[in-house]
Amino acid sequence: MRHQHRDPLSGSGAIPSTRPEPGPIAVLPTVPAAFVDAVAAGGGEVAELDARTRGLVWLSEKRADELAELLEAHPAIGWVQLPWAGVDAFADLFASLPGGRGPVFTSAKGAYSEPVAEHAVALAQAVLRELAPKARHARWAEARTGTSLYGRHVVLVGAGGIAREILRLLEPYRVTVTVVRRTAQPLEGANETVAVDALHDVLPRAEVLILAAAATSASRHLIGARELALLPEGAALVNIARGALVDTAALGEALAQGRLVGAGLDVTEPEPLPADHPLWGEPRCLITSHSADTPEMTAPLLAQRITENVRGFLGDGRFVGLVDPEAGY
Repeated sequence: MRHQHRDPLSGSGAIPSTRPEPGPIAVLPTVPAAFVDAVAAGGGEVAELDARTRGLVWLSEKRADELAELLEAHPAIGWVQLPWAGVDAFADLFASLPGGRGPVFTSAKGAYSEPVAEHAVALAQAVLRELAPKARHARWAEARTGTSLYGRHVVLVGAGGIAREILRLLEPYRVTVTVVRRTAQPLEGANETVAVDALHDVLPRAEVLILAAAATSASRHLIGARELALLPEGAALVNIARGALVDTAALGEALAQGRLVGAGLDVTEPEPLPADHPLWGEPRCLITSHSADTPEMTAPLLAQRITENVRGFLGDGRFVGLVDPEAGY
């Protein structure tokens, strides 16, 4: 099967050039009733994994090696649904596919946009209003500090489903938004859209920097010491994408030096962040331990995505959340 390269900062997709052969679908490594029902709602037949299996709903991100072995043992599987929007945990599996061949992979990208975008805006407000240091004081402060989100200039890195939902949620705040993506193709709702090679040009205007892009080799440490130094004094940084987008050591130094008003991190590198890591003691760093999309929030959204893709698998091949294994997102 051919794969079309797509933009890790946009979340765009493409219909595969060849369709997998429809057939029974396995749900592994566990079989929650809600996801079995989701397959049935799409018209699929859930069955135990065997030689007849043609589709697979894989519900674990931490057992990528097991999935690789399973696909090698069952080469007839033509479609795999992965559980999360990010697929970096499966990078080794994608790299092992011979000549880019293998099953069609779909992910949950875009499915969790609403809760994650909501969390991003909440973190931005919390950082600007200095809620983390105020809570740590545990006493009444003499000075009243904090900044409103209204009217700020926001630089939003990414143009996928989460970024688009962030744009929608920011509308009432009368912010100016510059979107950074792989190309300068305009994004609806943004005041300005620039290509990623113009990142350094727009960072000096970023009162709030929100990261909502995919983690790839190209986006690793997209925000490092140089980028943090370009931000205006008192800027806020929010990362709800992947921890690898930020150089953790450089961020810690920028916070310790007081160059930023603060950082709101739902994701970190490494993850989980060790209990003795300096960021836990940084008063202007608010860490929410990858809880932007909790299982309670995501389960019904993933079920809906499964149903949509079962219909594509059994019908016209119009999958949602297609993954490009060669590009890694």
